[in-house]
Amino acid sequence: MVWRLDERSLFPDPRLAEPSGLVAVGGDLSVPRLLAAYRSGIFPWTAKPITWWSPNPRGILEINELHVSRSLQRVLRRGPFQVTLDQDFSAVIAGCAQAPREEGSTWISPGFQKAYLALHRGGIAHSVEVWNGTSLVGGVYGVSIGGFFAGESMFHRESDASKVGLVRLVEHLRTRGFVLFDTQMVTPVTSSLGAREIPREAYLTRLEKAVDLPVSFSAT
Repeated sequence: MVWRLDERSLFPDPRLAEPSGLVAVGGDLSVPRLLAAYRSGIFPWTAKPITWWSPNPRGILEINELHVSRSLQRVLRRGPFQVTLDQDFSAVIAGCAQAPREEGSTWISPGFQKAYLALHRGGIAHSVEVWNGTSLVGGVYGVSIGGFFAGESMFHRESDASKVGLVRLVEHLRTRGFVLFDTQMVTPVTSSLGAREIPREAYLTRLEKAVDLPVSFSAT
């Protein structure tokens, strides 16, 4: 059964999701709604209609088990890239929305961008920017709650730029004391860096502890 949400409905238990991972349809993309979703192990995927998902199994990247290939290590040491945090969130999410995809479209609609910009202004969503000189050539953005980070999307305009951004993000999360990096699903790029799948039940157990940790993404 797929739950139908209105603007006041609470999310159902994600364990009640359809086999596809679909939990609910409807509601809105307000900051309180998005926070409630991520705290529950649920994330939005489409805007018209708004759909909410909790796949089983769930993709994660173990923060202390990051795999960096020798070739990527060379890029990190000698490559042309410079990495910043939270310097241009709007450009990063726009770059992710514009990135070519096999299906020919993106879930990062203008409504999604507006919603996550609101999260960013609230100190909840964050970006990693990858630069070559003054040109933005890659980036990653996601949602941070306590010691939990949900990677939402990334893009690149030069080879290896998104991987460099992801590596620097994981290093930052490790330094800040994060314990759970949610990738939602495992892709070829995240798999090359060590991402793997775990059962939803194990994910939810770890999530419950992670969101309550007294750590933050920013140093201030």
